[in-house]
Amino acid sequence: MSGGPFTPLFLEMGLGVDLVGEDMTKASCRAAREAIGRTSLPGIGVLLPDGDRSHMQVRVEVAVPRPEEVDTAVVAAVFPYGQIAVTAVTGGLRTHNGTDYGPGQDHLIVAVAVVAVGSPEITR
Repeated sequence: MSGGPFTPLFLEMGLGVDLVGEDMTKASCRAAREAIGRTSLPGIGVLLPDGDRSHMQVRVEVAVPRPEEVDTAVVAAVFPYGQIAVTAVTGGLRTHNGTDYGPGQDHLIVAVAVVAVGSPEITR
């Protein structure tokens, strides 16, 4: 994950799938939602300046077969607060979905997301 000084306090991973349509952004959003959907950070406010969650940094890396097609602003909008940075990289999976829908619709896309939460004010 890229960016300036940053110490992750928390990492969570998620998988997201677009079954029909080969939509890299949709699969990435689903992966991000899965990662944050089973987590809770009730005490993180004590680690942030002024206890303000807007100071929390969230760095998201999503891996999909065609990262240039990910709308990172749409993926960032999945997160309720913090300073969100989304990076799309090559990875994930594109495989037949078992249909005959034709080009652009006959494969499914699997995205993998890693969400890191932290603050630049925290040092090691």
